[in-house]
Amino acid sequence: MELLSSTTFWIALGSIILTNIVLSGDNAVVIALASRNLPPAQQKKAIFWGSAAAIIMRVVLTVAAVKLLSLPYLKIIGAVLLVYIGVQLLTGEDDEDGHDAKDNIWAAIRTILIADLVMSLDNVVAVAAAAQKGPEGSQLLLLIVGLGLSIPLIVFGSTLLLKVMERFPVIIVLGAALLGYLAGEMLVSDPVDAAWFEVHVPHAHLVFGAAGAILVVIIGKLLSRRSAQAA
Repeated sequence: MELLSSTTFWIALGSIILTNIVLSGDNAVVIALASRNLPPAQQKKAIFWGSAAAIIMRVVLTVAAVKLLSLPYLKIIGAVLLVYIGVQLLTGEDDEDGHDAKDNIWAAIRTILIADLVMSLDNVVAVAAAAQKGPEGSQLLLLIVGLGLSIPLIVFGSTLLLKVMERFPVIIVLGAALLGYLAGEMLVSDPVDAAWFEVHVPHAHLVFGAAGAILVVIIGKLLSRRSAQAA
């Protein structure tokens, strides 16, 4: 009860919620992309359970954020995974045909979790920093409550994006390109190569981010065209 009467606790909680909302735009894109081929009823389940599981995973990640981000090659592996997921989401419009609906929804949730795991590597540092503003001993509670309250907002964002994608299919391409851009940024910020890129490549994050976005779109379009020709 003492925590509930603490101004510091509420300020820290508000910071976590706000930080998570600001940093979760890319996660909402992935959730919408991964769910777009499911029937409407399955879409709602995939969005809810994918978002909830991703938030729980983010709590666990945040606890170990500093140690995780210091591991060499982790971000490089994450960048490769994001490129793969971006291409898969861009070319997966018809991949789900002929499969059981239950298999489809679990495939979508699996994609959401993998993408969120990779993209949360940087985000959790900001969330962890916000939690440190709280009273002593309240950090874990702040993380769980703050991230949990963010679930409805991420679900709403994902649902809204699904409706926009139905009217404007180009959003699908832009969403996949966003994953490629994040992959490029992640590649140049790994502890192994960050110092080299900072010295030798001006604006490396922007350059490799743009290159990653272009790479995902080109590969995705080529594979889609090949699949259409084979069909």
